[in-house]
Amino acid sequence: MRTRSVAASLAGCTAVLLALMTAPAHAADPARQTLPAGDGWASEGAGTTGGAAADAAHTHTVRTWAEFTAALAAGGSAPRIIRVVGTLNATEGGCEAFEADGYDFARYLADYDPAVWGRDTPVSGPQEDLRAASAAAQGRAVKAYVPAGTTIIGVGRNAGITGGSLQIRDVDNVIVRNLTLESPLDCFPQWDPTDGATGAWNSAYDAMVVHGATHVWIDHNTFTDGRYPDSSLPRHFGEVYQRHDGELDIVRGANHVTASWNVFADHDKTLMIGNSDSAAATDAGRLKVTLHHNLFTGVVERAPRVRFGQVDAYNNHYVVGSAYAYSLGVGFESRLYAEKNAFTLPAGVDAGRILKKWKDAPLTAVGNRVNGRAVDLVAAHNALNPSDTLRTGAGWTPALRTGVDDARAVPELVRARAGAGKVC
Repeated sequence: MRTRSVAASLAGCTAVLLALMTAPAHAADPARQTLPAGDGWASEGAGTTGGAAADAAHTHTVRTWAEFTAALAAGGSAPRIIRVVGTLNATEGGCEAFEADGYDFARYLADYDPAVWGRDTPVSGPQEDLRAASAAAQGRAVKAYVPAGTTIIGVGRNAGITGGSLQIRDVDNVIVRNLTLESPLDCFPQWDPTDGATGAWNSAYDAMVVHGATHVWIDHNTFTDGRYPDSSLPRHFGEVYQRHDGELDIVRGANHVTASWNVFADHDKTLMIGNSDSAAATDAGRLKVTLHHNLFTGVVERAPRVRFGQVDAYNNHYVVGSAYAYSLGVGFESRLYAEKNAFTLPAGVDAGRILKKWKDAPLTAVGNRVNGRAVDLVAAHNALNPSDTLRTGAGWTPALRTGVDDARAVPELVRARAGAGKVC
């Protein structure tokens, strides 16, 4: 596998642009671009083409959430392209639009205050039933189900979705590019007094879920909490009133996914690959995911957390903020291969925290750099955790790569090209 310099990689992007300028107009349309051959797990087999073959009748330009969901539902099984102009707001009417008659948050807090309800029993009763009904109404409104053979692409630099959750479920061949996805804000988190020692608020709605789907390319998007960072959330019962779930989940038998040139910003539980140790029936031998040239900035954990999957993570840049747990989570029967990533850690954060061992599983971590210096991530973890060490040797070598950049070039390269508005 060759290693590229930043200049060579940027030149490659320029070459793509020049090629498109001289190609037929049809090929020059970014909405009809397909995943390049050999570009990660999503290029396996027939590759990922999304809606590139869509005819005029199945090519849509949308400016509202209603137009977007209608375009997803129209046209049967034919390939489709959906161009997003501006920001689509899935919760334009506010949380009040989803409230079941009789739901009262002040009453909810009074009924389930631990001083009244205790901490040993899950909440139940009229207000919890009404909260659940309200949550179901929000779920119906904000979940958008993406059909097979679809390309969703933002137009220009300012296209995106707020309040919505893209559901790529049990379908094949989907492309999502050039969108700013503000994490959905759960209007009705559930209080669980039995979650941990002091209870917790649990929310739903990831910005994007890949569930049982295959051949999915997620490229040049920006995932962010946007206007509602966790620092802005209130506390109830002594715990953060958590209204966010994940930014991207890849779960339940999903397979052959490439996530490239995205920004994942300012979030807690960011990217989960495999959501249960008990999901072997769907997940064993699947969850094959490539993550390359993504920027993880200010995220607390799960970048990603992996169960089962053969995950190839290379040339990503991790910029760690003041709130930090770990970056790469090694989970049940996972086979993570982490190569030539760059980590920027603040003073006081030990490189041994980059890896987190959830379950015993081998991994390969080679050529990575921390603050510009070559670091053996497994050795750093084991030095910090001598009683709970990790094993090296993932047992496989990635082959589906178009080229690997020198880790020293990664911060500049990813800063210049990752995220929405930078499709080349």
